[in-house]
Formats: sequence, structure tokens, C-alpha cells
Amino acid sequence: MKMLANIQPAEVFEIFEEISRIPRGSGNEEAVSNFLANAGKCMGYNVYQDEAFNVVIKKPASEGYEDSPAVILQGHMDMVCEKNKGTEHDFLKDPIMAYAEGGYVKAEGTTLGADNGIAVAYMLALLKDKTLNHPPLEMVFTSDEEAGMNGARALDCSVLEGRRLINLDSEEEGHILTCCAGGLRASITIPVSWERPKSGQKAAKISIKGLAGGHSGADIHLQRANANKLMGRLVKFLRQNMEIWFAEIEGGNMDNAIPRESWATAVVNETDTGILKGLCEAFEKMCINEYRNTEKNISVELMLEADMPKNVFSYVTAQKAEAALMLTPYGVKTMSTDIPGLVESSNNLGIVRTCDDGFKLTCAVRSSVGTRKSLICGELEEIAALTGGKFETHGEYPAWEYNPKSDLRDVMVSVYKEMFGKDAKIDAIHAGLECGLLGQKIEGIDMVSIGPDMENVHTPNEKLSIESVERTWRYIKKVLENLK
Repeated sequence: MKMLANIQPAEVFEIFEEISRIPRGSGNEEAVSNFLANAGKCMGYNVYQDEAFNVVIKKPASEGYEDSPAVILQGHMDMVCEKNKGTEHDFLKDPIMAYAEGGYVKAEGTTLGADNGIAVAYMLALLKDKTLNHPPLEMVFTSDEEAGMNGARALDCSVLEGRRLINLDSEEEGHILTCCAGGLRASITIPVSWERPKSGQKAAKISIKGLAGGHSGADIHLQRANANKLMGRLVKFLRQNMEIWFAEIEGGNMDNAIPRESWATAVVNETDTGILKGLCEAFEKMCINEYRNTEKNISVELMLEADMPKNVFSYVTAQKAEAALMLTPYGVKTMSTDIPGLVESSNNLGIVRTCDDGFKLTCAVRSSVGTRKSLICGELEEIAALTGGKFETHGEYPAWEYNPKSDLRDVMVSVYKEMFGKDAKIDAIHAGLECGLLGQKIEGIDMVSIGPDMENVHTPNEKLSIESVERTWRYIKKVLENLK
């Protein structure tokens, strides 16, 4: 049954629903890549597909545009895989259950994947449209963007002729993005030493949940709580006020998503379970008060466990884990002094994991100023040194710098004013876009980024505005018509 059959533009939402049936979490894009490549071939176009599962489909110019310079449209095929606790969904095999409600497209208990599935839908719909007036088009579908922009990193840009690029990975209609932050992934791994629980003790699972979460770039300024950081505070609070041992501390699923949940397995003396319950309740009240304006459903849950863990952290390991959680920065570090209201640098403690041989914290570091990014990494490196841990970075991507002279931007601004009777906002974003990497690879490229309204991306509350998708669809087609 098609859940999006009765909304417009039908040609876009039909494709969006079709790709939503294909599992396409970061690192699992082979199936959707093959789907895109086969679609291009069936339409009779030249298709390029590489080992990283990037796909490029070239559509010849329409009549009268044969001598026009080519235009690249670009978006990524992968999505962030987040789901609510209690939602039965296997992102490796289950389709995203998208539905329309109240003017939005949403998903049942999971991320929707409009970031960036709507770009994929727009580009395929443009390839199918035989009535469109347009220059030669080069549709670039990149893989593994959410986990480090690895598709764009691997893409052989020599297959592209265009020097005008419209990125479709933005989330606010009427905003024409012209620059973005660079970033990297950073991790601290602390060696773990273990000891056995004692007799007369009881195990408990402590969970912090119900947080709003969000995109670690676009939403980092909204003062939302980070579940991993709260867990660090809770660990410290409990260790200060009672005898307690920890067997595991875990939280978050993606380094570029603000973690909504964190949990710990703890061991206490059987006579102290009441104390543990009271302390958790007190900590929950504190969190509710501190985040009363940004977190409406925050909770701290305690559940006594029948089975004891085999091992718990030694005193020194627990001390180091607590210190790393407390000291690792989260949130906005600096604001831009050039662009009012723009976050310049930030850090997100996105993932915490306990393994047999290490306690690992993974962060998404972002900045539009390279030295600020280095500063944050320096702070994390010092935390690793103080806790006897190992510091590593990977997946670094450059900032996309503002181009003061952009003919493409001028056309986008003019068309927007003509269509909607108001000025588009020329904007920058703290989130990372693939434009930075592509700009390094394609000399003389002129780029902008646009997209329809989306909310709460990287969370199960993600939603896509139906009316905005329709307006943006008309806008894209009109822009292409004017790029003669």
C-alpha cells in the first residue's frame, strides 16, 4: 500500500516512498546505489558507478540548451538510522514506514531519511521529466555522507564537466547556503581494568532517556541536553554519594547526532538499592529543572536486574571514565564574529561505548575556522593524556568558504524573488556539507545549497514539509530553465 500516493508533487513523493523501502543507512548503500544506477540505465542515460557506490547520471540538454554549460545537482543517498526505544525495526532489512500527517511526511518510530532522500527523489524526478527545459545535467548521488563524507571523498570528479553545482542537502526553504563548517571525527579510548563483583550486591540498569536530540551541527545551538554528558554527571553524582560500581556505560548511535539516550549497568550493595533510587530521582528533578525550556520528556529510569555482570570497572577505571565524560566539551564553543548568529565551532560527544579492552568516546568536531578545530582537538587530546587514553581522528572534511562572486547564486536569488515575491536569505550553516570536499576537487566550481523545510533531522521525530517540497520542486525547475 502506498502511503504517500495522494500528496503533491506526486512525481517526487512516489520516488521518495520507493527509495524509503530500500535500507540505506551509512555503510549499507549497495542496494540503493544499484537501484539508482539501474534507473539511469533504464532511462537511457550515461551512468557512472564506482566502488564506493557513488552514482553519476548524465542527462543531455533539452532543445535550445545544447550550448549551455552543464549543471551538477548533488545529494547523498545514505541516512542516519535512529529509532525510539521499543520500536521494532531492523535498519539492515526493514523499509522506512513513511506516512503523511498534518502537512508533513513522517516515519513510524524511526528517522525518516528525508536527509537526504528528498534530494535523491528530486534528482530522479528531474531525470524522468521530459518536459523540462534545462542545460546538460549531471546528477551526483554520493554514499556514506553521514559517517564521514566518504563517498564524496572517493568520487572521481574527472567524470564531471559542470562547474555550477546545486547541492540539495539543506533543510530550510528560502535560504541559499553559500558556506559551511569543516569538521572531523575524534575519539578517546581509555584502557579498562576489571574486577569481580562481591557477594551481597545487586545489579541495576540506569537509563537517561526522552531527550529531543537533533543534528549535531544544525541544532547544536538550541541548548538541548546531551544524554552522554548527563550520564557523566550522574556517574559523578552517584560515586560521590554512595558505594557504586559500573560494568558498562553506553549512549548514542551516531557521532553527528545529539544523543537522546544513555544507559549504564551498575552494581550496588543490596542494602543500598533504596539510596540509589532516591539519588536517581533527585538527579531527574535537577535535569527537569535545568532543561525545563528545551527538554519536555527527560527521564532517569532505574531497573533492578536479576543477573549480575561478570565484571565491573576497577576504581581507577571508573575514575577515568567519569573524568572523560565530565571533561569532554559539548555544545557551542565559539560564535562567528563575521556572521551574526552563526555558530563558529562546536563539539558533540555523540557515542560512548564500553568494550572488553577500552572505554571509548567519539565526538563530532566542527568549525569554520581551521585553528579553532585544532584547538578543540587539542583539548580532547589532553583529556586522553590525563586519563591514560589514546586519541585518534578520522574523516576530516574541509570548510566550504564563501565565494564573493557567484553567478549561480545571482540566478538563484533572482528566480526566487520572481517566483515568491520576496528575497531569499543568503546564509551559512554550521553543519558540514559535501560542498567543501567537492570544491577542493573541482577547480573553479560555483556552488550553492538549497532544500525544503525539514525538522528534527537525525531523530525519530524527523519530518518533511509537504508544501515546502512542492514549492522547492517548482523552484528547482525554474532555476534550471534560467541557467541557459
